[in-house]
Amino acid sequence: MSEMITAELVDLEIDRSAGTKEAAARALAERMVALGRVTDLDGFLADVAAREAQMPTGLDGGIGIPHCRSAHVTEPTLAFGRSAEGIDFGAPDGPADLIFLIAAPAGADDAHLTILSSLARQLMDEEFTTALRAAQDAQTATDLIRGNGRASGEQPAGSAAEETADPQPEDPAPPAEPFRIVAVTSCPTGIAHTYMAAESLENAAREAGVELTVETQGSAGFTRLDPAVIGAADGVIFAHDVPVRDKDRFAGKPTVDVGVKAGISRPAELIAEVRAKAARGEITSGAKASPVDDAGESGDGYGTKLRKWLMSGVSYMVPFVAAGGLLIALGFAIGGWKIDKAPSVAEHFVWTDTTSWAALLFQIGGLAFAFLVPVLAGYIAYGMADRPGLVPGFVGGSVAVTINAGFLGGLAAGLIAGAVVMGIQRVRIPAVLRGIMPVVVIPLISSAIVGFLMFLVIGKPIASLQSALTDWLEGLSGANAIILGVILGLMMCFDLGGPLNKVAYAFAVGGLANPTEGSFKVMAAVMAAGMVPPLAMALATTVRGRLFTKTERENGKAAWFLGASFITEGAIPFAAADPLRVIPASMLGGAVTGALSMAFGCTLRAPHGGIFVVPLIGQPLLYLVAIVAGVGVSTVAVILLKGARKTASSESATGAEEAAAEERVPAAV
Repeated sequence: MSEMITAELVDLEIDRSAGTKEAAARALAERMVALGRVTDLDGFLADVAAREAQMPTGLDGGIGIPHCRSAHVTEPTLAFGRSAEGIDFGAPDGPADLIFLIAAPAGADDAHLTILSSLARQLMDEEFTTALRAAQDAQTATDLIRGNGRASGEQPAGSAAEETADPQPEDPAPPAEPFRIVAVTSCPTGIAHTYMAAESLENAAREAGVELTVETQGSAGFTRLDPAVIGAADGVIFAHDVPVRDKDRFAGKPTVDVGVKAGISRPAELIAEVRAKAARGEITSGAKASPVDDAGESGDGYGTKLRKWLMSGVSYMVPFVAAGGLLIALGFAIGGWKIDKAPSVAEHFVWTDTTSWAALLFQIGGLAFAFLVPVLAGYIAYGMADRPGLVPGFVGGSVAVTINAGFLGGLAAGLIAGAVVMGIQRVRIPAVLRGIMPVVVIPLISSAIVGFLMFLVIGKPIASLQSALTDWLEGLSGANAIILGVILGLMMCFDLGGPLNKVAYAFAVGGLANPTEGSFKVMAAVMAAGMVPPLAMALATTVRGRLFTKTERENGKAAWFLGASFITEGAIPFAAADPLRVIPASMLGGAVTGALSMAFGCTLRAPHGGIFVVPLIGQPLLYLVAIVAGVGVSTVAVILLKGARKTASSESATGAEEAAAEERVPAAV
């Protein structure tokens, strides 16, 4: 630890140079730059901001721990700042007065990361934080931090050795066996929150008389819990913001699944919750290694949970849509618009005939596309209820295809399947049956219920609604089509690959499940608008580079390719650094492009591909005009907005200098 922090990296009056978390991070990072620990200030701060965007780093007790792994860091470094006024880092209990900026190189070795993680554990020690608040000078604070950093081989607080040396007093009537819990903690960076959650859970477990063993899946690697320890556990706690690795090891146990900050802020509640689930006989059935192996707190609202479930289905559906849609589009491009009438290639295929090859591509794409609705439904249910949701979800999605309920039927089937499985999992069952529940009982009962509901109860009304939606899209023309294009363009550019962007994309892709001229227009407008933000930022950094940082200019080079490939997320680094100017400018250009695409009647059969599928687009030249127009509007808008900010900043600085000069000149008598 002595190599990671020095007195030069401590600022006990950070309020003098910082009033926001961004300014605080910059003030501490500048000290790292001065010592050669950070090579690119703006690049490093961009990495810190990206980590902060994933989840606020404020903790209860007045602590802020901005941290990241970055290629701009030369060696693991810790800087400390103390604020008298407090700086908001997003903690529920208010601003932070103790700020630790932790910088780790992208390839930091395990020993250094373990020491930093050890410091993170010490932040849960009230005596340590009280002493830091009382430190009178930078060297005293430095010595305190060095003294509380343990080497990687030392026994961490709350370990089995410490518990043996300081056993809890025995209860007059102790139970035959203590309640046993295994826990996993993890966060995106794996430096701070991971170990602080572990420490907090261990402390709460000792107070509750519970035997708890934690597996910390941090940046320094992790050691898997002994299978015997997991097998003997009565319950499981997952406090994580990234997917738990090898999660199926914990199947069949009462489980509490929350974000890592819940493990830090309310460990006693989590322990009580898992004990209550064990008493009721509630179990989970397996791994949840999906993109929504969610980082949400247990207090997430229904709307947040619903979005995560739907995004789970969409994320698994997109590869089928992309592969199937592109193969179908290539079939049409090679064989013409009548290729869908070609006989099966299994019965008739001529090796030297291009029409046969076109038919082969078209029919393979059609088979891939046929999985679209079942996969959507299956993985919505998977996002809700883990692996037992897959079977009823796929069954419900297949029923939706059979009764022509389409994309909407798939959404409903997935949600129903997940809800049915979750309901079955809440039923208390004898321990002897738990082993066959996930593979026999739950799939059997849930598939029968979902099939019944989809065939006989709600399937037909949804099919009628799907038909009405298809007819509406087919009849879109004139002002209605342009308005829809504007709305879709705004949605695609509002959060740059976030939930609203995905909703617009899912709407367009869902239309391809029941292809019509209207659904092809919607798909074209969505893809065109999604290409605008990164292309506009790339162009802006080229024509007005002085308005952007060096890091942003480098990102602008990559944004050319990302935008051309329909990867809207290529604009995120720019939006993260300056959201109030980049996002409105992007939305303005996206709305223009969406409106023009719909007005021109451009169509697209492929769900992805960017400019690389332009030959497969109806009205390709007008489509490029729509994209160029939107990129131009966004580029001009962002340059004007950033230029206005620069002008205002310059005028403010000039005014301040003039005022200071006036104060220095004696007043005339």
